[in-house]
Amino acid sequence: MDGFDPATSFGPDVASRYDNSLRGDEQAACRFLAEVAGGGRVLEFAIGTGRIALPLAEQGVSVAGIELSRAMVDQLRSKPGGDALHVTVGDMSLERVPGTHSLVYLVFNSLFNLLTQDDQVRCFENAARHLADDGAFVVEAAVPSAWTAQHEYVRPEWVGTDSVGLDVCRYDPVTQLLEENHVTLSEKGIRFGPIVCRLIWPPEMDLMARIAGLRLAERWGGWDRQPFTADSKLHVSVYRRR
Repeated sequence: MDGFDPATSFGPDVASRYDNSLRGDEQAACRFLAEVAGGGRVLEFAIGTGRIALPLAEQGVSVAGIELSRAMVDQLRSKPGGDALHVTVGDMSLERVPGTHSLVYLVFNSLFNLLTQDDQVRCFENAARHLADDGAFVVEAAVPSAWTAQHEYVRPEWVGTDSVGLDVCRYDPVTQLLEENHVTLSEKGIRFGPIVCRLIWPPEMDLMARIAGLRLAERWGGWDRQPFTADSKLHVSVYRRR
């Protein structure tokens, strides 16, 4: 996508409305992550506006984060408890946070925001560097089936009396890049929400983990530990050193 820059794609406008439509699985995600952390220190890659980190911290978990977008961090800081979290602004595949952690986690397809295979492998390697010997790296991501079935499509996201939302997508199976734009047409004008993702299937993710010295320990079809099957829309994968 010409002109797309991951560093600026989550700017002030996106950050200000990022939490307008929460997914509804935040409590289940926090329960799962707190159990895996086992009372130890936790690091979230792509902490964003704190959708998961803040309720997790409210449970008494020590949470730090790395986030590329300063606007997203500003939004996090504006929330109750946001100032108490240590957040490093930078690339989650490269930035280092002091100390080791019982859990590093990366949720909501954020791994796909790294647009090359090398960057995604570096992300796994960086997670491994932050882990204690018995720590875990948890990744939540969608199964790419929904996007890759058609290489190009336009799909209505909502139809209202004064606005229409369209999801415009193009997928390149060679680069595995999904170029997507959420377009809003309303009486106020046209608003674009561009995003580019590199989609990866669970087996490729498992190989990235092995390069980083980690192995798949568990895989679930959701935060409530649903079985992962051929019909699963997402997966929650837990990687450990052994």
